[in-house]
Parts: sequence; structure tokens; C-alpha cells
Amino acid sequence: MNKVSNYFRDSYKELMEKVTWPNWTQLQQSTMIVLAATLLITAVVGAMDFVAAGGLNLIYKMFK
Repeated sequence: MNKVSNYFRDSYKELMEKVTWPNWTQLQQSTMIVLAATLLITAVVGAMDFVAAGGLNLIYKMFK
């Protein structure tokens, strides 16, 4: 049981003394980076889906 209490005590100490939280500007910048990356990846996956669907439709029409 002592290990459990040490774990919680050390976790609380780390949270209060060692963790640094971003300020508002850093948080906004990080959010914009994540949003831009999400949109970019979504566009790439959408384009890949569009090309794959077109290619498969072409193959299906050839063997119809």
C-alpha cells in the first residue's frame, strides 16, 4: 500500500512543480498547427479515395 501512496504523492508533486502549461498564445498556435495538419491529411486521404474509386470503376467497366 505504501507504493500506491508514494505513486500518488510523486504524481501530485510532479504535476505541481515540474509541469509547465502553455500560455494563451502558445495554445492558439498549437491549435492552428493541429487544425492545419488535420485538414491537410483529410485532403490527402480524400484525394486518394477519389483516385482509388475512379480506378476501380474503370476496372469494373472494362470487365463488364
